[in-house]
Amino acid sequence: MSKADEIFRTMCRDILDRGFSTEGQNVRARWADDGAPAHTRKLFGVVNRYDLQEEFPALTLRRTPMKNCIDEILWIWQKKSNRVSELHSHIWDAWADGDGTIGKAYGYQLGIKYRFSQGEMDQVDNVLWQLKNNPYSRRIITNIYNFQDLSEMGLEPCAYSMTFNVTGNKLNGILNQRSQDVLVANNWNVVQYAVLMHMLAQVSGLEAGELVHVIADAHIYDRHEAIVEELISRPSFPAPSFKLNPEIKNFYDFTLDDFIIENYKTNPQIKNIPVAV
Repeated sequence: MSKADEIFRTMCRDILDRGFSTEGQNVRARWADDGAPAHTRKLFGVVNRYDLQEEFPALTLRRTPMKNCIDEILWIWQKKSNRVSELHSHIWDAWADGDGTIGKAYGYQLGIKYRFSQGEMDQVDNVLWQLKNNPYSRRIITNIYNFQDLSEMGLEPCAYSMTFNVTGNKLNGILNQRSQDVLVANNWNVVQYAVLMHMLAQVSGLEAGELVHVIADAHIYDRHEAIVEELISRPSFPAPSFKLNPEIKNFYDFTLDDFIIENYKTNPQIKNIPVAV
């Protein structure tokens, strides 16, 4: 059975049973349909570990939309874009400005060039250079939480930092996230960064190792609690298989057609989840 399901169940059960409720506090988020305060039950400092050699960490409790997940990670890390029209999904539409961008957020930050010891390049190209030329460095880091630009972002980054570490021939990574809507976004983010790890490993002559996901504020919204209870009561299926086109050796050559997900059996999708913004 899927270990990603086990990790998700344990995290959700822990939040529901031990989480702190924000009821009665002044909260920023509002429900999109009626504008009421969107309260949460939360835990601080959740850490989940996924062995990418063991399985591809997709939930089977419900279906994770793989193509849209991968499309967004390519939009951020490969295209380094902030323009919502360049996405196939509409997940960023609510945060777009009049120019059709999310401001100086996410992909925009990864496209900014800095002066490194090996030359001028952006953060993604620095990671690629380090993995090729200095793979055992303990300084292979990206960070898009740029304080100078926060006021010009449609949304301050949730998943904001990656730390990469090569052990033997395995590429490991730590994803740091300041906040997460567990029902809506947890497996979306896990799948995205698992895919990113596989991409970076392949073009660097490495194997994807362990993805460690650190969530500062892992929360379940009050109107999601009953949905989560039903979701984690469902049976699990084996994790799907994941393959990359082995001919791709350049990070910027990957397209959606180069990602193959097979044998992905899941429970029914959940529809009409209440949205907090």
